[in-house]
Amino acid sequence: MDDELRERVEREAEKHALLNAVKHESDAAVGAIMGPLMGDNPDFREHGDEIPGIAGGVIGRVNELTYEEKRARLEDLAPEELAEIEAENENDEHDLPELPNADEYDEIRMRCAPNPNGPWHVGHARMPAVIGTYRERYDGWFCVRFDDTDPETKRPDLEAYDAILEDLDYLGFEPDEIYRASDRLETYYEHARELIEMGGAYTCSCSGEQFSELKNAGESCPHRDKDVETVLEEFEDMIDGEYSSGEMVLRVKTDIEHKNPALRDWVAFRMIDTPHPRAEASEYRCWPMLDFQSGVDDHLLGMTHIIRGIDLQDSAKRQQFVYDYFDWEYPEVVHWGHVQLDDYDVKVSTSTISALIEDGELDGWDDPRAPTLKSLRRRGIRGEAIVDAMVGLGTSTSDVDLAMSAIYSNNRDLIDDDTDRRFLVREGTELPLDGSPPAEANPPLHPNHEDRGVREIPSGDAVLLESGDIPEAEERVWLKGLGCFEYTGDSLEYTGDDIDVVREGDVDVIHWVPADESVPVRLRTMDGDVNGRAEPGVGALEADEMVQFERVGFARIDRHESDDGGELTVAYYAHP
Repeated sequence: MDDELRERVEREAEKHALLNAVKHESDAAVGAIMGPLMGDNPDFREHGDEIPGIAGGVIGRVNELTYEEKRARLEDLAPEELAEIEAENENDEHDLPELPNADEYDEIRMRCAPNPNGPWHVGHARMPAVIGTYRERYDGWFCVRFDDTDPETKRPDLEAYDAILEDLDYLGFEPDEIYRASDRLETYYEHARELIEMGGAYTCSCSGEQFSELKNAGESCPHRDKDVETVLEEFEDMIDGEYSSGEMVLRVKTDIEHKNPALRDWVAFRMIDTPHPRAEASEYRCWPMLDFQSGVDDHLLGMTHIIRGIDLQDSAKRQQFVYDYFDWEYPEVVHWGHVQLDDYDVKVSTSTISALIEDGELDGWDDPRAPTLKSLRRRGIRGEAIVDAMVGLGTSTSDVDLAMSAIYSNNRDLIDDDTDRRFLVREGTELPLDGSPPAEANPPLHPNHEDRGVREIPSGDAVLLESGDIPEAEERVWLKGLGCFEYTGDSLEYTGDDIDVVREGDVDVIHWVPADESVPVRLRTMDGDVNGRAEPGVGALEADEMVQFERVGFARIDRHESDDGGELTVAYYAHP
């Protein structure tokens, strides 16, 4: 890194450190600013190993200032950003807008209605995050209702029911009730019979192509004027499985000349030959379409507010016809845009992820390369960090972009103070030590908590360094916790210089591990597995423990396993 770039890194690090400190009225931390710093300056990424060390020195100086001094300095450096922070602090305490007409209801009742065709991907977290937050805000009620009435094209996965509830628990929410639509077929049949008796539905044996031509022309289906008794009889035959798939449907009678063809006499029930995977529902062949099933359930379960994608606006319009027949009051509806995620090479799609797992390209739903909640959980990212990021998106009808760096930043704020530091060298190069260096290094477990103690890292006769940290011949480096060394071209020779050489900016600080007593580590990342060696204490860490590998990032210890006669530590990379 040349001097000009280094100065720019220091300026940007100072600005982000001040932004973080002023916004939260606390000291800044390296972990908390790395996401925003690198996001605003993508050209810094190729120097990612060096940036934390530079930022750390800047943050140390920032944290020595009083709050007033920090604010004054930020006003000089970034007055517009300071104004935004102070405006945010003056705004309503809630990130989400008020629910429409919320004060007109005795209890706010909402539902999360997943299709159980697989565990949740990251985008799925938005719905429970927002609904759960509204429940807490209004002291309301919400249920999980599995909309599993499509045994064929969106076939339920039997393991997904529990997997989704586990994902919900991970996010920090517990539903007040849990329903499965496939348990409620008789309820839907009863309402269909009532609708038929009102003259609001009819059985139709037209092919899809035939009805489409009639619908698009605004012409009535020839079956539309059947008498009620015939429709009821044919519907009972549907329930009894007398028809095969595609042979008969039940349509809701709407307006055949409606300006929106999608609303004209839409299908409420159809025949499906494929048995439902749940044994309790496997005998049924007459299945409701989602608009009918969901519309009936929303009324019967007392929903006051529905949140759904803006692409589903026609669903509300279709369901309104049913509500008008039954003289029901339609719930309040909030439509929002889609969430776009960055950082992943894998498409954020349940079917795509499932196919990649079946093909062996992903290890499972918790593979670090998979954009799933199970993956984030295994990487050590807390559900609260995801919820806060999702709630921060609001409920805009526009599509919104969610940078994973926002989740990482939230998680960093949650775990940084509790997470001890360790050294990990990836694909290290061995260099001998000369000049009688200290036999042991004792860097702190956490730079902000001296009371936690220090690590005991033997130096031995040689150390491992990352290739990018090896200095030029006759250049000096500071091995963190051990001291200053000059590279002779063959070895690292201890110089005995004190820490002032670092403070004066003449010597870079790098991490290292002993060549002999380090432990092998496989670090599982979004870009694939990385092999390295860590300081000895890592081999004794408990599974599920979080660690910050200095200048590398946060990781979760997953397990210790046998490897070629020795012990290998497997860790999952969380974020910088």
